[in-house]
Amino acid sequence: MSGASSSFPYRLVATDLDGTLLRDDHSVSARTREALAAATAAGAAHIVVTGRAVPWTRPILEDLGYQGLAVCGQGAQVYDAGAGRLLTSVTLDRQLAGVALAKIEAEVGPLHLAASRDGLDGEVLVGPGYDVIGELPATPFTDASDLWAAPLNKLYIQHPELSSDELAAAAERTAGGFVTVVMAGEGIVELLPLGLSKATGLSLAARRLGVKAAETIAFGDMPNDIPMFAWSGHGVAMANAHRELRAVADEVTASNEDDGIAVVLERLLG
Repeated sequence: MSGASSSFPYRLVATDLDGTLLRDDHSVSARTREALAAATAAGAAHIVVTGRAVPWTRPILEDLGYQGLAVCGQGAQVYDAGAGRLLTSVTLDRQLAGVALAKIEAEVGPLHLAASRDGLDGEVLVGPGYDVIGELPATPFTDASDLWAAPLNKLYIQHPELSSDELAAAAERTAGGFVTVVMAGEGIVELLPLGLSKATGLSLAARRLGVKAAETIAFGDMPNDIPMFAWSGHGVAMANAHRELRAVADEVTASNEDDGIAVVLERLLG
């Protein structure tokens, strides 16, 4: 991959999807598309880094005409969109996940559960009481054994009373030695393979592209983007970002509704 031109200081532009690249109606604005096209014309690569697993990410990539690598499932999957295949996939140890769930429920009471199955066409299974954010495709389950019947990338947990911040804190406190706990949005607390983060997948993808961390600018909005910011040369939080991400960002841009990514890229392109 060629180096970035003198008019653009980064070789890799890493963007989260929900609350960052996507507007609240899940579309990507013309202005943001143009800014990303200008950055790639200047020699940088654009890489999507999302908590969504591949099946929930693919329709957006297709709408963008995206042919490059994408990091999906909070770093669990590196997906080659052009070839339509998974390059890497990390799965959750189901025995450890079961122990983690038991510990969390012993602390806070019964949870509502969902799970993302591994693979290009892995279903998201949703249990009783779990509220799926938006209109993403999901498969209901009622028998708990269905949850553990095939390899998983992650579990989603919700609590009938606790906020996502409160639930994530309780899960980290009680089960952080068994799984990685991330808060990816209001109503979206996830249990991942221990040690996994967006930085894991992004570093793998960047190595394939021959790009260093210092040559990367990253955009995000939630605490699950903190490891990606720590790995990247420059981290940009959206105006709508969670306070924990804003606290570690190198800068804060406009919101996802106000083309925050484009604001920064246009400035850097001069």
